[in-house]
Amino acid sequence: MEKTTLVQFIRRQEKLVDGATGNFTSLMNEILVAAKIVSLEVNCAGIGESIFGLTGKVNVHGEEVQKLDEFADNTFAKLVGQSGTVCAITSEELEKPIIVPKDQAGKYIFMMDPLDGSSNVDVNVSIGTIFSIYRKKTPGDEVTTEDLLQKASEQVAAGYIIYGPSTLFIYTSGNGVHGFTLDPTLGEFFLSHPNLRIPRQGSWYSINEGNVEKWTDKQKRLVDYLKEKDPETHRPYKLRYIGSLVADFHRTLLKGGIFMYPGDRNSPEGKLRFQFEAAPLAFVVANAGGTASDGVKRIMDHTPGDIHEKSPLFIGSVNEVELAESMLK
Repeated sequence: MEKTTLVQFIRRQEKLVDGATGNFTSLMNEILVAAKIVSLEVNCAGIGESIFGLTGKVNVHGEEVQKLDEFADNTFAKLVGQSGTVCAITSEELEKPIIVPKDQAGKYIFMMDPLDGSSNVDVNVSIGTIFSIYRKKTPGDEVTTEDLLQKASEQVAAGYIIYGPSTLFIYTSGNGVHGFTLDPTLGEFFLSHPNLRIPRQGSWYSINEGNVEKWTDKQKRLVDYLKEKDPETHRPYKLRYIGSLVADFHRTLLKGGIFMYPGDRNSPEGKLRFQFEAAPLAFVVANAGGTASDGVKRIMDHTPGDIHEKSPLFIGSVNEVELAESMLK
């Protein structure tokens, strides 16, 4: 049976777009090369020179930076930045965007959470990279606020890479969601999950119940409702929570249900970053038949006011997200 590589698939997809220049394929190729490098480093963690632990630095969010965070951030930024396809790169780890020199710049803007869940690597839990791609909107060479702060629905593509028992590359460019698995013997990603679709209704919920004392009363009632026994409405739901956003979302995408990271009394705006986590995953789930909300409005309808803006996130099957909205409003 003939296998389709990620690069072959992207080239075929790009041919369906009028006026395609090949720049998008070139950008995606650099992303997948960076993913292979990071995957290898993650798989070798603990062997030889240790990449476990902290760098001693603190990022823009006040979080201690893991060595793997820094390695992944540098790897993606270098390869994507030198690809000739992007004019700016923004990262969860960097306070300000990287502006590519004009003579090396392209028309795309690349945004990333370089290594989501990196604190779990020392206990061998799946971690990942989340990315999104926008097209520069303003004319001329200067990268403006309008370019960097676009509505989530204006994404050209988004996806994530999971570094786990196998390395998976999941992405959408607005024409379905497709998954590719890395064959380590050949060093190639092969199509393994074509046209992923999330069930309209699931039987799983995912949330950190250790934060229950900080939740609002509405959030507590929502979770209590999911845990109640009522066969007619297919309750109770089953709880699954890993604590690595990429892994929790990926399971939700495949199995259905809802992942929740709400705001709480201490952090009403939540802790997930809109541009680096909420928006790209919302774009993925929307193209798989699901939806995402901040509890009040759709993530895809929101335009952020800051690169590092935070947002609550309720994401997954349509029925469960709509239920959450109805109980939280």
